[in-house]
This record gives sequence, structure tokens and C-alpha cells, in this order.
Amino acid sequence: MILLLRAVASFMVFISLQAAAGGDASAGQAKSAICAACHGVDGNSAVPNWPKLAGQHEQYLTRQVSLIKSGARQVPEMIGIVPGLSDQDINDLSAYFSAQTGTGGVADKSKVTLGERIYRAGNADSGVPACMSCHGPAGEGNPLAGYPALAGQHSVYTAKMITQFRAGENWGDDDAPSVIMNGAAERLTDEEIDAVASFIQGLYLKSE
Repeated sequence: MILLLRAVASFMVFISLQAAAGGDASAGQAKSAICAACHGVDGNSAVPNWPKLAGQHEQYLTRQVSLIKSGARQVPEMIGIVPGLSDQDINDLSAYFSAQTGTGGVADKSKVTLGERIYRAGNADSGVPACMSCHGPAGEGNPLAGYPALAGQHSVYTAKMITQFRAGENWGDDDAPSVIMNGAAERLTDEEIDAVASFIQGLYLKSE
């Protein structure tokens, strides 16, 4: 699996650079009311089912919203929102939310030992790779490779996404990061998913 991750690294750099665009954070703030109900005024969602956007990499946000708009990534809750967004709107909103400061969360102490082990070392016995190999030791992600920041993300949302990746959901062959997550998650147990999601929630996203 680690070899697979390395093999597609250059391809993901190409993808992420294509997704990068010049957004205007001030313009994005003026347009952000449409996002606030679910994601919070500053991108720090108060509802654990909806992801925090604050502090996320601009390129990643731009690509994900574009994937949702194209239908490649299915998010039913956004079906009525994305059709009205132009490419410039998406760029501006991404610039705004990426410029905000993400809030941290609290990990369940009873799950930290297992969660940290999975995040930092994976599970050699079952072939699960370490999350930090792509998402960084502090959950900061890797914008050049298309890997999102994870630190402080709601555990409910993170667990849901990992479970979907484990089930084979991805955004198509043209989106290498989501396809890679299928392989990374396929051998995770429910207990490991729950624990690593809780650990990630307890990490703190640092401002860039």
C-alpha cells in the first residue's frame, strides 16, 4: 500500500495544481452565507455531521466543491446549492474558508492509545498504513499532493468518511486521493475507525 501511495504522488501533484486557482477571500466572505447554515459562519461547523472547512487547504476545497458540482462526488445535501456556484464563486469561497482558523476538538481518552497508534503507525499485522504518511504528523495535510488537513475535524464526520471509503466509495478514477483511501481503509475495523477518528478530532489545526 505504501508503494502505491508513492507511485501516484506525482499524479496527485498534477491534480492539485490543476485545482488551484486564484480566489478572493474578501469576495468569498460576502458569498459565504449560503454555506454558514451547515458549516458555520467561519467554517467551524457546530454540527458533527458537517465537516469543518476553516483552515482547510484552498486547493482541496476548490476541488471538492467542483467534484460535487460535477456529480462525481455525491453529497445530496448540496445538490440544491452547488448548481448556482460559478467557478469564481467556488474559488472565492475556498479562499475565504482556508483563511479562517480551525477550532480543535477533544479526543475520547479511552480511545487515544489505539487511535494514535493507527494514525502514526497503522496496523502492520493487517496491512493498514499510517494516516500520518499522507496527512502529516500533526494532521496538517499536504496541499501539493492533494491530501486534506484533518486536525480537529469532527470524529463523527471523519468516521463516516472512512467507513464510506472502506466500502469502496470514491470520486472516480480521475481522483487519485479518494481511490487511495479505498485501499488505506479497506482493512480497518470499526473499532479502529472509531478510535482514529476520535484521535484526529483531538488534534489541533495550526494556521499556515
